[in-house]
Amino acid sequence: MKLNFTEKLLGSGFFTGYIPIASGTFGSLAALLIYAIPGFEKPFIIIPAIIIFTIIGIYTGNKFDVVYGKDPAECTIDEVVGMWISLLFLPKTYIIAIVAFFLWRLFDIVKPYPARRLEKLKGGIGIMIDDIVASIYVAIILNLAINYFGLLK
Repeated sequence: MKLNFTEKLLGSGFFTGYIPIASGTFGSLAALLIYAIPGFEKPFIIIPAIIIFTIIGIYTGNKFDVVYGKDPAECTIDEVVGMWISLLFLPKTYIIAIVAFFLWRLFDIVKPYPARRLEKLKGGIGIMIDDIVASIYVAIILNLAINYFGLLK
């Protein structure tokens, strides 16, 4: 099985997956740069982007899994989606974006329950679902901290 240019581009989080060290961090950074585009944070833009990239991630993740092995470092579209989910419904400020980035990286590495267990699923669904769950935790924590407790404002 081969990956075409578009599958490599998207599946690797805009080629960040081919960076030899910390590819997940670079994939998250690429997502953050896209988020910086004016208006991208609006729910009617970011939510469809998350859905589309999740579908693409499952599809390309299946292929990356065959080409590179189980949950390969080259596949970073899951970090892109995770970063965007982490930022959902938050005010768009530099400090919030930076805190979300570092909290997302922590949760992506730690993988709180049930993310670690879901990571064991095969193929693209396993690649994507653990990051989706971990990023939902980040989004909940940050939304509570900012919108309920008034932190980071």
